[in-house]
Amino acid sequence: MIKAEWFYWLVGGVLLAMSAQMLADRTNPRRLGTAAFWGLLGAGFCYGTWVADGSAPPEPLGAAVLVMACLAGFGLTGRGTPRTAGPERRAAGARRHGNALFVPALAIPAVALVCAVGLKRLSIGGQPVLQKGSETVLGLGVGAVVALVLGMVMLRERRLSVPLHAGRSMLESAGWAMLLPQMLATLGAIFADAGVGKQVGRLTAAVLPEGSVFLAVVVYCCGMFLFTAVMGNGFAAFPVMTAAVGWPVLVEQAHGNAAAVLAVGMLAGFCGALVTPMAANYNLIPAALLELTDQYGPIKAQLPTAFVLLGCNIGIMSVFAV
Repeated sequence: MIKAEWFYWLVGGVLLAMSAQMLADRTNPRRLGTAAFWGLLGAGFCYGTWVADGSAPPEPLGAAVLVMACLAGFGLTGRGTPRTAGPERRAAGARRHGNALFVPALAIPAVALVCAVGLKRLSIGGQPVLQKGSETVLGLGVGAVVALVLGMVMLRERRLSVPLHAGRSMLESAGWAMLLPQMLATLGAIFADAGVGKQVGRLTAAVLPEGSVFLAVVVYCCGMFLFTAVMGNGFAAFPVMTAAVGWPVLVEQAHGNAAAVLAVGMLAGFCGALVTPMAANYNLIPAALLELTDQYGPIKAQLPTAFVLLGCNIGIMSVFAV
């Protein structure tokens, strides 16, 4: 059986290899901090296996996260000059291969779909080929490997160090912001376990006039918007606001359609992702990879759309969901 842990080990190994490249890159004035940051992340992927099965204490992982936060917070990470093809060579390759360059990228979702749907039911000797419950993650990992092989074959590249250098260049360009979504998703789980949703629910019940369904819809949608803007992740905001307003007020008290209320509530949260730098994977990372002069340019462009969509979600929920 192919286990999800193997994929995490592969990710950890790749990060450790890139960390070694960063350490050797003397063009980066902050190479020590950069190598330490991504090396700790790679080591965490490997060490987490023993934390998950209870054979190792979790405290070292927590210490590693704190060290990484200090490295990023004090500006001890930077960017070097990887040994990759120059602009002229890349432009010539783009003209030569054309749209075929999209084949490796499209192979990732295609392989992930095959694994999640097709190989999910495949078993050998009574054992599933892919670890149960992890088919999508494993499909993503297998798809990435397949895409790497396809890309190297298409470009006739025989050295594995070349895609490693290109990958670590992307890591250094995006920087610590690449990890922000994962950190904030964890924060959302902590909020849910700590009972933040229940406390927000008590405050909402004390403020909302009894029987005011429309006002409850506004509070739920705007709360999803604001919590997502703070935490940068609609999935992190969802359990908090749903436990506070969505389920107890709109579904149980107002007898709203649960599926419609919760789906539109999530869409309202996604509006908050358009206006916050905390949603780094949507806003900051694209600006960094495209080398935009204004790192907040995507947010400024999305502000009008975000507020219009928020109003639309409030109207849709009021008319069709409750």
